[in-house]
Amino acid sequence: MFGTSIPINMIKGSMILFYVDILGLDVRAYGVVMVIYAIIDAVDNPLLGHLSDRTRSRYGRRRPWLLVGAPMLAACMIAFFSAPTSLEGIGLVLWFAIFAILCEAFDSMLNANYGALLPELYPRERDRAVANSLRQGFQLAALVISLAVTPLLTTQVFGTEETTEGFRTTAIIYGVIACVVIAFMALSAHENPRYATHERPRLLHSLWSIVRNPMFWTVGLTGACYGVAMALVLSGIQLYVRYSLGLPVANALYLQGIVILISAGGLIVWTRVVARRGALWTWRLAFPILAVSFATLFFATDLVTAIAAGVLVGAGWSGMLATNDLIVARVLDADAARNGEHREGLFLSAFGFFARLNGIVTGFALTSLGVFFGYNSGDDPGADPGLAFRVYLCVYPFVLTAIGAVAARLISVPVEPPPEAAEPVEPPPAGPANEPDVERTP
Repeated sequence: MFGTSIPINMIKGSMILFYVDILGLDVRAYGVVMVIYAIIDAVDNPLLGHLSDRTRSRYGRRRPWLLVGAPMLAACMIAFFSAPTSLEGIGLVLWFAIFAILCEAFDSMLNANYGALLPELYPRERDRAVANSLRQGFQLAALVISLAVTPLLTTQVFGTEETTEGFRTTAIIYGVIACVVIAFMALSAHENPRYATHERPRLLHSLWSIVRNPMFWTVGLTGACYGVAMALVLSGIQLYVRYSLGLPVANALYLQGIVILISAGGLIVWTRVVARRGALWTWRLAFPILAVSFATLFFATDLVTAIAAGVLVGAGWSGMLATNDLIVARVLDADAARNGEHREGLFLSAFGFFARLNGIVTGFALTSLGVFFGYNSGDDPGADPGLAFRVYLCVYPFVLTAIGAVAARLISVPVEPPPEAAEPVEPPPAGPANEPDVERTP
């Protein structure tokens, strides 16, 4: 998680600052590209997961994809942040579009394979909760580097607030770190060979089975409310600091740092809550806490009050990190028990369809700042960019997580299966008796 998080979070956290505010890419062009790349990624994501599920090699199903995807993502990230400053107009749009799409594709390749290992290696929810908290802790450590430290490196250590050299140097360093860490993990992981059954899943049959599963839609859309909200926050925090708080971008280090530190510490508490009350109850509690935190962040006027609100953001975010993947894993367990196939790669990639909404929503959200507030780029920020980014960073995420909090109270998820349910079995006969048990709203 440490290696996979560093590249993509530098990309998501700095792309608006780099392309829109510094290079002058129009937000309308940005919004169009984000919608296109989200659509492309929604198509290739299930395909990558399906290919992973069907892979049969002496090195396992997931390892070959991880070893190929890591250097490709690193190379594309470096190119993404190496756009010539002489580019403008359609040339700048094409450079941004090509490398944004490639970075997202290779990130999807990595995460489809890495994510599939969690339910395979840890069938019990208590063990899974501990393992998930550990990996989320390493993700937060990566976020300290890729989000909180990046503004300092790009605008002060290796470059300035108005130049791009610091981004390229930082991308090279992060790319090397990511490749080393992912290769070490891939070569050290031991997949369960019993999961790679002789029968290879068929794409259209598997997709049709997944989209007919109502829990795929209810859990996926509810989780997307959280995922899209955090995508907005991570992509807009640097410009929130610049315009809404009126501070140099490097001060994002302190705001992001406190959010991440609180989140990391909170994982210990939330994991204990999961052990006592279960993943579903804990998930439902974390959602409203995160929603309230965005409301408090809207009213921050300086770095101190923003950090105070950030403490609550970190607490809510930590709860979602500790539980959201556990809820998804329950759906995967139920699918494997019902169909006798372990197709975690395809199923997680199908869930990734909802994550792809991040690009569409962030694109529309940023474009809306031009419509409502006149913010079109760093060269044309409009009359009140401070209010614009308060809406982008606080109002939009609040609405999304409030919807998610209500939805989480209404949906049902499968109960935790016994450990033997994780072993491959013959597909059971179709019929009402084959419906999985669900944990229903009290």
